[in-house]
Amino acid sequence: MAGLRAGGIALLVVASMLVGGFVTAQMVDGDAPTAAPAATAEGDLSGGSLPVVRTPDDSATEVTISELSSFDDLPTLVASVMPSVVKLSIGNSEGSGVVLDTDGHILTNFHVIEDSLQSGTRIVAYLPDGSAAVATVLGTDPSSDLAVIQADFDPALLHPATLGDSDAARVGDAVFAIGDPYSHAFTVTTGIVSGTGRYTDSSFTDRRILNVIQTDAALNPGNSGGPLFNAKGEVIAINTSIAGPEGFRGSVGLGFAVPSNTALRFLPQLIAGDVVQHTQLGVGGATVDEVLAADEGLPVTRGFRVGGQLQGAALEAGVQAGDIITHIQGVPIESFEELAVEIDSYEVGDQVTLSILRGGSDLELTATLQTWAG
Repeated sequence: MAGLRAGGIALLVVASMLVGGFVTAQMVDGDAPTAAPAATAEGDLSGGSLPVVRTPDDSATEVTISELSSFDDLPTLVASVMPSVVKLSIGNSEGSGVVLDTDGHILTNFHVIEDSLQSGTRIVAYLPDGSAAVATVLGTDPSSDLAVIQADFDPALLHPATLGDSDAARVGDAVFAIGDPYSHAFTVTTGIVSGTGRYTDSSFTDRRILNVIQTDAALNPGNSGGPLFNAKGEVIAINTSIAGPEGFRGSVGLGFAVPSNTALRFLPQLIAGDVVQHTQLGVGGATVDEVLAADEGLPVTRGFRVGGQLQGAALEAGVQAGDIITHIQGVPIESFEELAVEIDSYEVGDQVTLSILRGGSDLELTATLQTWAG
């Protein structure tokens, strides 16, 4: 999957289906302990100032299915949210971002601002009205391909976006993206949520970014870091990568975006400049299904069978090759994806109970989750 910053980032060709610490990918061309917490309308996210992260009004009237599955008046909706989008220029590269508050905090992708960190290249942010300001990097999370920068705009010029609940996104919901594809600033493209619970891989850490949203809205280099809006004008994801034929850098209708709930979970750390840590169980293996169970004579048809690669928390907890993990903290595990998502929902140092089938016997092991080490 290719990152979308104009100037080039990686295209994913091959990715293995391994958990927690073992993910391999061939690259060319250059996510509360159990759920992402709901953000408050105001909060001390930086330890100093009080930036405002706009989230949906809890008292708002419930939205019907039809209101999310189609656009009533797209031009008016676009005009209402366009002021919250920024164009980012970093040397010869360009990307996009979304305004978080009137303090000038802007959410974008890590790969958009990576060159600035490596070479000191200046970041310039542009608003739709043409206003420009220099921005500095506050915090980054390469493993989720997220970053927060701060631009020195007059607060009166800034119009914060509303970050929606990405967990509420459904396949078929109408969405639209705004960004800077191939230097065509503030371009609008539309589509639907093509899939949820997908994954893409960070081209910097090879860590799997979980629960990403798939869309067929056209995304191209330069859309990176820009918002994916739902039909209520809420940002439900940050556009991050595309998939397509090797060597082709453009939209084929397979775009991926990091969920807003993932961003909300880590925003306090990103704004404060703290190191964002991700959890690791340290197992590889395969999803158990009916075919594998029949082929291998397994006692269950759902779960995750541990392979021969073990390290870290799993190894220390006594997990063995051939074990079938069926539950984590009582939550059923029926696939690799469910195991990965459940582990990712905890913090480093948390202890989790693994329910395991080993040679026909039920076991419970306690694992202390460790920091992602790649």
